[in-house]
Amino acid sequence: MSVPEESLTVVIGNFDGVHRGHQALVQEAKRVDPDGCVVAVTFWPHPLTVLAPGHAPALLCSLERRIELLKAAGASEVRVVNFTTEVASWTPAAFVERVLGPLQPKHVLVGQNFRFGRQAVGTPDTLAEMGRGRFQVHAMDLVAISGVTVSSTRVRDVVAAGNVTEATQLLGRPFEVAGVVVMGDQRGRELGFPTANLVVPQDRAVPSDGVYAGWLEPSTGPDAGRRLPSAISVGTNPTFDGVERRVETYAIGRDDLELYGTDVTVAFAERLRDQIKFDGVEPLISQMNDDVEAAKRVLP
Repeated sequence: MSVPEESLTVVIGNFDGVHRGHQALVQEAKRVDPDGCVVAVTFWPHPLTVLAPGHAPALLCSLERRIELLKAAGASEVRVVNFTTEVASWTPAAFVERVLGPLQPKHVLVGQNFRFGRQAVGTPDTLAEMGRGRFQVHAMDLVAISGVTVSSTRVRDVVAAGNVTEATQLLGRPFEVAGVVVMGDQRGRELGFPTANLVVPQDRAVPSDGVYAGWLEPSTGPDAGRRLPSAISVGTNPTFDGVERRVETYAIGRDDLELYGTDVTVAFAERLRDQIKFDGVEPLISQMNDDVEAAKRVLP
């Protein structure tokens, strides 16, 4: 493992979603040693996936996106620890020697709730004691917004409830899902609202069923990197007795998009309404027109 020549400040955490608390931790690391290199140490897969698969949380983003977001927050480098049953069995001392030892950090920053080592017995105080004479430990208070502590768990909860507005506040950006566009029933095109049907990995968080205003961002093609204002439906298409849960996105005013097989990102701005089962196509089309107008009013 190569170690940069300049002094290192290490931040450690799961960093799922890289919310505003995580971002503050990275920024504090830059403040502690402005001339040093900030290295973020994260874990993949989520520890509960290994320790208690039945209780593993729905993830807020992929590992690749996590790395992108950590670097955007100010990390110079991201080191990923492959979390296994062996890693879970390490004592706190073994964790420090194997994870931090090769990096030889000058400073280590964690959140006050950071736990490490077998059965999570290690605390920030434990880490500080083990680092005495080697590195200085800084345990940051958790960030709160309007009295609500920012955490990945809180983000998951509000997303599951469809409260994407609060998710934006906690994340510092709109909540998003990403995946590959697949061919659906092509019913939307027949109704005048061609949609991009997204396959979202089963281990990812998705907002509750409903209709939302947001954006569609293709990864390739003439619109690559552009955020296209959209109306987004999450659910099973109850009017047509659907059973498969989907994220279907209509880029407002666009019937020329060819996105099959491409990666796209769908970002959620605001919840517009619940899913409704209509008594036929005509009332559905009328409501979809209303949804598009509502989305236009919401989106900048």
